[in-house]
Amino acid sequence: MNLLALLDLASVFVFALTGALVASRQQLDIVGFIFIACLTAMGGGTARDVLLQRDEVFWIANPIYVAVAGTAAVLVFFTAHKLESRMRTIIWLDALAVAIAVPVGVGVARSLGAEWPVLLMMGMVTACLGGLARDVVCNEVPLILKARDLYATAALAGAAANILVYEVVASRPFAALAAGLVTFGLRAGSISLGWRAPGYRHEPPRS
Repeated sequence: MNLLALLDLASVFVFALTGALVASRQQLDIVGFIFIACLTAMGGGTARDVLLQRDEVFWIANPIYVAVAGTAAVLVFFTAHKLESRMRTIIWLDALAVAIAVPVGVGVARSLGAEWPVLLMMGMVTACLGGLARDVVCNEVPLILKARDLYATAALAGAAANILVYEVVASRPFAALAAGLVTFGLRAGSISLGWRAPGYRHEPPRS
């Protein structure tokens, strides 16, 4: 199994944990846990593969991803009550999952010969859409839309770091590492230190 596949499995597992934790906040049954976990874990990658017109969507080509997401859901179903703060755990696990997913999205697009604007978009799509779907379906305020938190911005910066490092050293592992570190670093700074992106400020039209 290559690096890209390992990272994809890791992002699926961690995203599935967040999905199941959100399901626990909604007090869903075990089937609901598994559904939300799979939606979260595979939503971004599914959108990526459809947009890139891959031969098969990744989890259809290899159902091990469904098994991994389901296992994470069952694990959370029996252990979520032991967590002191499920919301804080969701936020940090989500940050980790985004940091793993960004280099996966860029890597998949690169393997198909995509140009750099597509690499940027696929890094963001893979990292952000699953969590957005999770929060919308569970009637939670999407993490990506909370205030001006560095979320999509962190994913974009991570994808850009991947592209730049790959151009310099032509090493996919180093590029993936750079993407993960930049994404997680910005997201962690936003969570812990209150880093924010500049927001739109409305000014009344001049008379």
